Order: sequence, then structure tokens, then C-alpha cells
Amino acid sequence: MFVRWSELEASKDDERRLPGYADGAAVRTFDAPEALDLRFYEVRARSALNRVPARLRMPFRWTVNPYRGCSHACVYCFARPTHKYLDMSPGRDFEREIVVKVNVPEVLRAELARPSWRREHVAMGTNTDPYQWVEGRYRLMPGIWEALRDARTPCSVLTKSPLVLRDLALLKQVAERASVQVSVSVPTLDARVWRSTEPHTPNPRARLEAIAELTRAGIPTGVLIAPLMPGINDAPEQVEAILEAATEACAGSVGGVALHLRGDVRGIFFDWLRSQRPDLVPRYERLYSRGAYAPPEVRRELQALVRPGRPGSPGASRRMLRAPVATGAEEPSHGPRDSATDQPALF
Repeated sequence: MFVRWSELEASKDDERRLPGYADGAAVRTFDAPEALDLRFYEVRARSALNRVPARLRMPFRWTVNPYRGCSHACVYCFARPTHKYLDMSPGRDFEREIVVKVNVPEVLRAELARPSWRREHVAMGTNTDPYQWVEGRYRLMPGIWEALRDARTPCSVLTKSPLVLRDLALLKQVAERASVQVSVSVPTLDARVWRSTEPHTPNPRARLEAIAELTRAGIPTGVLIAPLMPGINDAPEQVEAILEAATEACAGSVGGVALHLRGDVRGIFFDWLRSQRPDLVPRYERLYSRGAYAPPEVRRELQALVRPGRPGSPGASRRMLRAPVATGAEEPSHGPRDSATDQPALF
């Protein structure tokens, strides 16, 4: 059962002005076990559509991100550094101080209604997960899907949550007017790796069940095995298990992307390694000694694990989803405006 706002037990703690937002943000907390140490900053965004810089070479020019920060708390998350533009830390603050753009559906509808709008592809989930825990409370995505549907705009979403199924009826309506695609991130099926690297995400098995249901409903849905982390989730048997499960779920595509460690993410990830996998620290110091990326040959080996045609692979008959990667190689060059700080790093 999905709780509506009127049924929530929420409290307004105070008001805080965030960089880049003209009005003060109402700070709220929720009386729910999953959110006892989270704070949510309600802001009114000036724009909903974010233009993707051409230098990122993405297959889409526009994104929508209703939230900033993410309670999933994935240790490797590429979006963490964007929280610095809010004068917050990319570590704990990114996981616990979540910005909610409460007016995004209305602003998006107005922007898509402009005569200049060319119905270009709009991607969601390129920065933080639009179906993270708080979406069950604020319910911003239904209004976003409705705006995209009514504007006949092609779109896609990347998520780690089966909460996307709540909006299945809307996805089907969008599909009747424009192309729509769902990608579900499943980096591992190993329970220990899952709980350690992405502690507040839904169970990977539940994500696979969501993939199967979306596919049965006729929504093109793929699996993204990302990031692939050497020594953590890249063992052939680990990847094989995901490929088999993706095949059983009738996923339309499977792809993989190697771990990259840009900016503050590097320190956060290495702190996690020292705490949870000290045996891998020397290996990662070698792999990432020259920057954010592992050597090209290592990246090729990792991506080959999910490449179609690999002997014995259950997914060999499936095409590879060549997930376009902007990789966070360059940070936004502007200030804390929505359009500058919400740029995609991976999709």
C-alpha cells in the first residue's frame, strides 16, 4: 500500500536557505523506521528540464531529477559530489539530507508545452534514483509521467526500486504515445555484497521480479550490471547468476559498466574498502593509480562479462545494452543552479 501525503506523520523542523534556490526550504522529517535519521528539504525548482552538455556525448539532451541526494547510500555513487553545491558533504549528507523539488511535475508540464519543445528524449535517474524511499511519500513521478505522456515525449528511467511498478499504468499510457524504456540496476545478487555496497536499496530479487512484470506489460526493460567492481561483484559466477536471472525475467537487454571513482567518491569508496575489504586496498590502489578509471584492458575484461555471444552465457542471444556513460569525468562548471548540478554521470 502506498501512503499519500495526507496520511503521513511528518513534522516541519525549520526552514533553511539552500544555495541556488530563491526561497527557503521547508525541512521535514517523517515518523517512519526507514527515515528516522533523514531530513527532507522541500524546494521550488525554477526549471525541471536539465540540458545535458554536448561534451558528455550522451544519447539524450535532457534530464529530469526530482530529488537531490539519495537515501540508497550506495558507496560507489557517482552523484555524491553534487551535494557540495548545496554546502553539504558528499558523504553522510548526501545520504541523509535529501532535496525534494515539490513543484517539478507542474514546471515540467509548462516547459513541455512550450512551442519550442521538440519532443526530444528525456532521461530520468541519471543523477539520483527517482524511486528512492521518499518517492513513496511525495509521489512526484506520476505527475512527471503524465506530463511526458501528454506532451508525447520519448523518455526513459533508471532505477533500483520496484516502486516503479506503482506507475505501470502510466508507463503503458506513455508507451501508447511515445517510446519509453526502463532500466533496472542490479549490480549483484550476493546478499553480503548487496547489503555492504548499497545498504538501503530494495532487494535485488525484487528488482528482477519488477523487470519480469514490466516486460509482461509490454514495457521495454533492461538490466544494468553497474558498477562492476573488481574482486567484489565481478566473479564470472556472480555475473552469470545475474544473466540467468535476467533471462528468466525476459529482460530485453543487459549491459555492464566498470566502476569509476571521480572526485570525492574515490575517498569515500576507499574508506569503505579499508573498513570492509582491506584485502583489496592494494589492488584498487594499482587499478586507480592514474585517475578515476581502471586501465582500458581491465574495463574491457569487465564489460566482456556481459557481452552477447560469450561462450556459455545464458544472455548470449540478447543484445548488449551499451549503457552510455558520461562517467562523471568532468564536474559541472556552473554554480548550484538545477541545470548545472543535476547533470547525468551515468545512465
